[in-house]
Amino acid sequence: MTLSTQQPVSKFPLNLQTWQWQGHSIQYTVQGNGNPLMLVHGFGASIGHWRQNIPVLAEGGYQVFAIDLLGFGGSAKPAIDYSLELWTELLHDFWAEHILKPTVFIGNSIGALLSLMMVAEYPDISAGAVLLNCAGGLNHRPEELNLPLRWIMGTFTKMVGSPVIGSFVFNQVRQKHRIRNTLRQVYGNKKAITDELVELLYQPSNHEGAQKVFASILTAPAGPHPTQLLTKVKQPLLVIWGEDDPWTPIKGAKIYQDLVTAGQPVQFVSVPKTGHCPHDERPEVVNPKILDWLATVDFNL
Repeated sequence: MTLSTQQPVSKFPLNLQTWQWQGHSIQYTVQGNGNPLMLVHGFGASIGHWRQNIPVLAEGGYQVFAIDLLGFGGSAKPAIDYSLELWTELLHDFWAEHILKPTVFIGNSIGALLSLMMVAEYPDISAGAVLLNCAGGLNHRPEELNLPLRWIMGTFTKMVGSPVIGSFVFNQVRQKHRIRNTLRQVYGNKKAITDELVELLYQPSNHEGAQKVFASILTAPAGPHPTQLLTKVKQPLLVIWGEDDPWTPIKGAKIYQDLVTAGQPVQFVSVPKTGHCPHDERPEVVNPKILDWLATVDFNL
């Protein structure tokens, strides 16, 4: 039997646990000892997307927490209105119950935007943040799309949310070959597209409620733009960007590069021949960059 037809088997055991939040089951893991790090995945991903980072960061002398956001991975998938604000509330409550020490938040894509929100909105609990190809919002804002693409996205969103054809459309989207094709578009390092990775993304789509979560997120507000948040941030930031990302092109990283030029406590690293998920595409590059930067962070706030 090939790996693509099995549950994903990683050489890095993740020791998954569950926690109840507002009546919903939330999956998380914790490894290591030391100053705390909180890893936040991107859209459609889960704890497993950090499988090549968690052990290295833990061995580097940190206590590493990673969570499946409500609606994703092994966490519950209730039919509710999803938003960035809902997830920041979840992250804050998790911190209050499990960590209770100044924490560095590390995220990819919308997980990076959530990490930036945590640093901006909860400075008393945040020692800093690592942003990996940070999203500009939960969804594209209408003004960011040209009229034809705005119409296409609007039509697709209505189809996915339809009580008549929504399940059929979602079942087409979540097929393994389509997941693999999407990864080929957004991963600059094609060797990183493994059967294990496809399975990690595919399995949660089989869970009850997955289609309604997908539809809810597609219609959710975009949330705050990074430029709105950065004016509030005083803690240090490490910004890592895959240069070949078609979803969050590196030209959008100029707002962070400008902060570096202005002398703010921001470090910017671009990763060549890498797309939207540098932590998974090139962990051998990203992990040392994170550890080197963490060594400069003051956790004693």
